[in-house]
Amino acid sequence: MIEIVFLGTSASAPSIRRGLPAHVVMFEDRRFLVDCGEGTQRQLLKSGLGFRRLETILLTHAHLDHILGLAGFLSTVMRWEILPRVAIYGRRGTIERVKDLIYRVVLRGVRPSIEISFHVIEPGLLFEDEKFSVYAFPVTHRGGDSLGYLFREKPRRPFLVEKAEALGIPPGPERRRLVQGEPVTLPDGRVVRPDDVLGPPVEGASLALVGDAGRVDDLVEAVRGVGALVIEATYLEADRDLARRHDHLTAAEAAGLARAAGVGHLILTHVSRRYREREIRQEAMALFPRVWVARDFDRYRILKDGQLEVERAEVHEIEEERDVLAESERAGAGHGGL
Repeated sequence: MIEIVFLGTSASAPSIRRGLPAHVVMFEDRRFLVDCGEGTQRQLLKSGLGFRRLETILLTHAHLDHILGLAGFLSTVMRWEILPRVAIYGRRGTIERVKDLIYRVVLRGVRPSIEISFHVIEPGLLFEDEKFSVYAFPVTHRGGDSLGYLFREKPRRPFLVEKAEALGIPPGPERRRLVQGEPVTLPDGRVVRPDDVLGPPVEGASLALVGDAGRVDDLVEAVRGVGALVIEATYLEADRDLARRHDHLTAAEAAGLARAAGVGHLILTHVSRRYREREIRQEAMALFPRVWVARDFDRYRILKDGQLEVERAEVHEIEEERDVLAESERAGAGHGGL
């Protein structure tokens, strides 16, 4: 099972009920913070996740709405000494901008009290162990330095209890060794091999996460067949010209990608105040049936059988907001990130 918790789902600037982009992805005891918009540390506290084990930060790109929260996050974890180290990953342009933020502002004239490391990465395998892997893949967005991330649980062969019992293999260390791929010798001298008691491989859970994007045709293979796709839906088709001008996607384009790639579920984020949540979902569902529009503090669990367990945050409608930024967007302002 892979779980994602949304900490911020707004596009470009926060709204009354939506923070800036940040997500926590979890697999067993591993935790990854993907993007860190302004206010992320407060969202971590409010969500109940806290800071512990958030030692790995994956950045999709360098726009400020995706990285400014690093200043407060690092300041807090250093002051409280919550984490012994933090490793930040991204492409070269992203890492250079984050270093400016950290060393010229947060740590100007100050020695960090924890280990902070920066890792320039390119598309490909980032992390792997016997159960889990994380890949980065290229994403087209303004600035040309963007990444998406694929989290994949490795296939596992199920242990067939009925076969083990028929062969007289007692519960205990012998069964564990067979699951680990080792043959065992029974007291009567018979040798039982893993193939005798293990079923065919079952695909594990998978999650693809895309930050900002300006096109989808180059993402189909990267996200093909994943259990859940998280991707932006900043605009609706009625404002397609604005989407092209600011290099973002419409909900219909995101849904078209989900259909072309054969994903299990589509979760839309990076949404604008100019639209009602139900309008975004309706546009996407005209092309793809299994659509969610993420809210701050939503939790989604992607299971190995392709099912999705969802814990939704409090229901609200974006059109109820009446802040200055919302009115500005309705008047025609765009979502051009800095």
